[in-house]
Amino acid sequence: MDQLRAVELKLVDDLFGMSSGWVLDFTNATFDDFFRREVGVDIYDDVYASGSGSKGKRLRAFLTVGQPRAIARALTSLWEYRETGRVSRGDVETVVNARARLSVIVERLGGVALPCFDVVEPPLQSARPAAKTAPDHAALDRLERDFLALYAMTDEPHARGYHFERLLTALFNAWNMDARGGFRLAGEQIDGSFQHGAVTYLLEAKWHRARIDAEKLHAFQGKLSERLEGTRGLFVSFEGFTDGALEAFTARRIILADGMDVFEALTRRISFPDIIAAKARHASEYRNPFARVRTLFPV
Repeated sequence: MDQLRAVELKLVDDLFGMSSGWVLDFTNATFDDFFRREVGVDIYDDVYASGSGSKGKRLRAFLTVGQPRAIARALTSLWEYRETGRVSRGDVETVVNARARLSVIVERLGGVALPCFDVVEPPLQSARPAAKTAPDHAALDRLERDFLALYAMTDEPHARGYHFERLLTALFNAWNMDARGGFRLAGEQIDGSFQHGAVTYLLEAKWHRARIDAEKLHAFQGKLSERLEGTRGLFVSFEGFTDGALEAFTARRIILADGMDVFEALTRRISFPDIIAAKARHASEYRNPFARVRTLFPV
């Protein structure tokens, strides 16, 4: 009979936490119901009683003596349950090559390859803008002039902010990102949205004379948490962000940009889709949502 090797049991423990005596966030009742529905097994049968009889001990016993195809079904269902919760919370995967490694075990036991629940950003092909997707120079010239004109505005802050939002929407559309302007829902204002590959981004744009604090970042992330899984956000603050904000805020679904990033994109004709991809990748790899354009795209 195929059984899990010690190294495979270690991976399952890393993913589902069975050595703690628990398995994910299951209670005794929900663990019992999960195995009956998803695997067709009574996990509280005496055959799986081991040591303290905890959920973790029972899972380990099942992985040791269970039928190979039943084990494959259990690992697949536990993976789907884990990933649904992780992606919904916006948590970063902490186990290296988790899906691929567990999928090898499942397929060896007669199952099929595990599904991927993460929304994958289109790969960053180059740190340089792709000429074939660039808008015409006349459009970029107009946007650059409009951006510089914002400095001379003496209107109310709301007016400056409105013009800033419109400029960003025009910039996104110049790069064929299917951008839409701001809209209001019950109790909240969204400054706009755009597409990046298959991912929908919501926009928060601030033209303030002071840098943005952590409270506003948390508020924007709260808006995203009420959207469909996979929705992300771009927060553009013309004056940037306070050091305290960047230290206190943990980005789950947000990347950040400032006025200088927009200026660099316009004056250097850097592809904005490339900027979004580079910022998202940097945020995933280094847990830093505010990587400057000049750093990501050195001259």
